[in-house]
Amino acid sequence: MRKLFSDDRNRTFATAITSTPAPPAADPAGAVPSSKRRWAVLLAELLATPGLGLRVLHAPPGSLERPVGRPITIDLLEPGRYLTGGELLLSGLVWRRTPADSETFVASIASRGAGALLAGAALLGRVPDDLVEACRRHDLALVEVPGDVPFADVTELVTAAGVVGSGARLSASLVRQRQLLSAVASGRSLDELAARVSAETGHVCRVLTATGRHVVPGPESLPADVVDAVTARFLAAGPVPAALTVGEAAYSLFTVGSGLVDRLTGWVLVAEGDHRDWPQDDLDAVHEFAAIAALDRSRREEGLRVLRPLAAEIVARIEHGAAPAEIATRLRQAGLDPERPLVLAVAELAGSGSAELTAAVLEDAALGVGPSLAAAARDGLLVAVLPGVPGVTEQLRTALTRLMPGLHRTSLSVGLSGETGVEALAGALEEARFAHRVARSGGGPVALVGADEVTSHVLLLATVPDDVRRTYAQRVLGQVLDSDARTGGELIATLTAFLDCSGSWTRTAETLHLHVNTVRYRIGRVEELTGRDLARLEDRVDVFLALKSL
Repeated sequence: MRKLFSDDRNRTFATAITSTPAPPAADPAGAVPSSKRRWAVLLAELLATPGLGLRVLHAPPGSLERPVGRPITIDLLEPGRYLTGGELLLSGLVWRRTPADSETFVASIASRGAGALLAGAALLGRVPDDLVEACRRHDLALVEVPGDVPFADVTELVTAAGVVGSGARLSASLVRQRQLLSAVASGRSLDELAARVSAETGHVCRVLTATGRHVVPGPESLPADVVDAVTARFLAAGPVPAALTVGEAAYSLFTVGSGLVDRLTGWVLVAEGDHRDWPQDDLDAVHEFAAIAALDRSRREEGLRVLRPLAAEIVARIEHGAAPAEIATRLRQAGLDPERPLVLAVAELAGSGSAELTAAVLEDAALGVGPSLAAAARDGLLVAVLPGVPGVTEQLRTALTRLMPGLHRTSLSVGLSGETGVEALAGALEEARFAHRVARSGGGPVALVGADEVTSHVLLLATVPDDVRRTYAQRVLGQVLDSDARTGGELIATLTAFLDCSGSWTRTAETLHLHVNTVRYRIGRVEELTGRDLARLEDRVDVFLALKSL
């Protein structure tokens, strides 16, 4: 068996590879320029190896400065189906029978992204012109290998470079890890570390939560449409790393921390660019930053857990109507300003079976609004205290709606109070509970109802126990429902439209695309089955409330 580096030519090349300079010292920001973090052999370096005698016949711009890929010796006429992209192909041209074969061969390998073609001159005495022209047409680098140079020598040299390059990458990775950990120990923030890795790789890195909250916003936060696409892809539970394109921009997603964590509460590292095109050094750097971000996440989650007993005490005092001064003192301890307006939220993640998961989801969404706290109330529902900032309802609705792709067999319902002062938090809690009852009855995977969306009759019905409302609806409309079930008469649909149109026969007929006489017949049938006269206000109110109680 031939020994690696067994002759002078191999030893010369090995010396050139192993003497590759160490990574340059980090600049004041800690970034190593991307152009200086190269370890694999380039095609130009292979061409310059003493004794090989390789000759360039065609070189597209930039091809000589590209690292060579896995070396493969092949002599099939159409080998493209065996390639994955980037390979360094060596061919003795056995496949060539006519000049037209050159086009067939080059088209096959170029279509699969071959990195370069090294063609042997031994069989034909030289590389034919038709092969050179085919490589020009397909923009593929072509190099002639002299007849007296075995392909095995080229393969050994490239393989040796890969082995040395792997060791060098490992060393560089360890250096980066030490630098990152040292930066963490010296008090550098996650934003500073993200800026360092972004500068080193050339790919801006950000960290987001499943609700779209920017833990690390980068130079600027991502646009809303990009955040929506990122969180949807992350929560879809597909494999990560993953790449997606929004508009004309590409983004790559990496999990922060263990992939076993529920993605509803997970963090995702979003890097600009498609990771499938990156060199291994860039991938290593981003993965290392993700590991550091996971440590920072654990630290932050521990801080939230420490505050939960205080949050539980605050919620309990609000429920029992404690003195405003007592509540204000504890709000300050939790980082909220009791002098500013506050909003209470009541939430339930039905079907999750985990109060901790519900708390984590609500905390994350609430932190997107500002300093907040969350704890379980005596009825088991989660209560959050949030700052009453402008647009709080829409901010929460946007954040929570982003969780929909990850809500499998579960539903999230949230009710919000209006803005209030610390002296009226007990009433705000009841208001939020009413809104939550409405949200819970609204259906859908995510439902959020604000105090301003709760009309007077809905607020009235929200105070009535579910079984009482169902009994009332059945007593008033039971026979109408039975009739629709038996005949498909659509009496309920007609009644609903009739009340929405304020009892107008013509508008109801236009809405339902029916003849007025058909509407009159159906409403008459409803009156007969319910025993109510819909011309009377009292009877109309009875039927209206029964419909809303269904």
